[in-house]
Amino acid sequence: MVTINPKTSTHSQELLAQVSGLPALPGVYRYFDANGELLYVGKAIHLKRRVSSYFQKDHGGTRTGHMVSKIVRLETTVVRSEAEALLLENNLIKTLNPKYNILFRDDKSYPYLKITNQTYPRMVYYRGAVDKKHSYFGPYPNAWAVKESMQLLQKVFLLRTCEDSVFANRARPCLLHQIKRCSGPCVPSISGVTVESYQQDVQHAEQFLQGETQTLLKTLETQMMACSDRLEFEQAAELRNRMTSLSTIMHQQSVDTTGSDKDVDILAVTVQGGKACVNLAMVRGGRHLGDRAYFPVHVQDAIGNVTGSNDIEEAEVAANSIEVVVLEAFIAQHYLQVPAPTSLITSVQIDKKLIDALIEQSGRQITVIHKPREQRRIWLEMAQNNANIQLVRLLSEEGSQMARTRALVDALELNTDDIDQLRIECFDISHTSGEATQASCVVFQNHKMQSAEYRRYNIDGITGGDDYAAMRQVLMRRYGKVAEADQATKKESDETGVEFKSRMPDIVLIDGGKGQISTARAVFEELSLNIGLLVGVEKGEGRKVGLEELVFADGRDKIYLGQYAAAQMLVAQIRDEAHRFAITGMRAKRAKVRVGGSQLEDIAGIGPKRRAKLMQRFGGIRGIAAASVEEIATVEGVSKELAETIYRALH
Repeated sequence: MVTINPKTSTHSQELLAQVSGLPALPGVYRYFDANGELLYVGKAIHLKRRVSSYFQKDHGGTRTGHMVSKIVRLETTVVRSEAEALLLENNLIKTLNPKYNILFRDDKSYPYLKITNQTYPRMVYYRGAVDKKHSYFGPYPNAWAVKESMQLLQKVFLLRTCEDSVFANRARPCLLHQIKRCSGPCVPSISGVTVESYQQDVQHAEQFLQGETQTLLKTLETQMMACSDRLEFEQAAELRNRMTSLSTIMHQQSVDTTGSDKDVDILAVTVQGGKACVNLAMVRGGRHLGDRAYFPVHVQDAIGNVTGSNDIEEAEVAANSIEVVVLEAFIAQHYLQVPAPTSLITSVQIDKKLIDALIEQSGRQITVIHKPREQRRIWLEMAQNNANIQLVRLLSEEGSQMARTRALVDALELNTDDIDQLRIECFDISHTSGEATQASCVVFQNHKMQSAEYRRYNIDGITGGDDYAAMRQVLMRRYGKVAEADQATKKESDETGVEFKSRMPDIVLIDGGKGQISTARAVFEELSLNIGLLVGVEKGEGRKVGLEELVFADGRDKIYLGQYAAAQMLVAQIRDEAHRFAITGMRAKRAKVRVGGSQLEDIAGIGPKRRAKLMQRFGGIRGIAAASVEEIATVEGVSKELAETIYRALH
């Protein structure tokens, strides 16, 4: 029987009543604060017992207690099993980004090596969703691994990589054929390649990618001997050279693979200084393809929930090490979108229930090895060493950034107790002779750039090239609503006696000197904001980098931090990032205004002529996006396959 004393709780009666009425079933729960922001997502075998444990005791000043004090709303979802709860929990964590959960962010999808389904198939570097029409090999840890594999296949199997538009219009073989990196299927009358021989090369390449190297070598040896018996010595010599190249490739591998390990992921975790690193090494087709490091966010808050509150987490979870918690979070989130291989090698032992959930999701057997032997042990040691190296590098970089933040705080004599929460917003204006004017706002907090909070502003209704008017517009748009909300909150706080706390950043950097700062000051005075936050970055003598001076809107004397000073390096880093972000936005906008088809340029097989025909037929990029696959395929030079590619790219 779970009981909660409403007299000793600081939470609303409605929330406590909801907790008391929860079912004794497996499910997922979500906590929200007064602003509606998601605090935490958790799973439970017994919803009522787990959720009630948060409200039964005083957690004091722990991280868990800090989180519980913010809870004002609860949502739950009942599921059929613990496996379903685990999958739903990590789906929500991945998509909703709660503050008190360990979260692994992946800024880009994994690349694949794609072999198209055509008469003369083509090798392609590919990112995106896979389908059943073509053959996909991977995923690979990085682009370099894909490109290296493509180079190997070109060298050994002579597969083509050219675009279909080039392939269909060749009159003679290209340079790759001359240097023996392509068999020249574009002009079979000259190269002598037949459909059957090329398809056989493709089949051999796929065998190699699938790790069937020994089978492939035996096949090539049989073919070589048959050619020799028929006195076809040139073909026999070519097959011999392929066998030699394959053998050389396998010997050059930094890690020799065992016959049974074709697709394996090696996962090593390390935690230090409140930070964590998971290093993922990949073996595909028996080849070690390299590794990739992941650094989760919210580790300290999540660790507080796990290690500081045994009454909240189940006994077996509370007993686990921090490394186990981090690695299990990675596995649960990573393999939601990336297919899990048949074998996992881990540096710590993970919960069998997690693997059962992955098996249920993937529909195939997955083997997990915690204490590997022989070659697998060597793989794991390599992955663990790389995890340690990457984490040390991260801590070193963050230590350097922290020192820069402290130096800037001291130089500007800021009164801040927690430099981790120091927030800097920087603005820059970019245009080309007044065309496609854009303003950028970048954010620095927690000793690093917060790219998820960057914003671009299209500037309209001003004279082209008027940077002051552009700066005024962007500052009014960025802080106008903030000022209104702050004024309303301040009025309410004056009536209730609750202390008012501004939501403005600690520093507002303006890329510019006295003119830009004067404009910014006028905006802040109009909005009744603190002009002491405004700092301008003025070009130094000769506009040389490193000689910039800081100017202030509140009348303070300008200061020069020093060309190699830590504070100067931080200011330059933030200013340069604002400039880069504004430039890239301006160029994209300018390209869209001028040609209306920048999205088409990124699609393989779409050159200037096809783009012009598409734009002429449909009247612009919006018309193309609104057209069906069949309608797009009616344009001259656009095949059904290319039409499908265009349609997918625009939707």
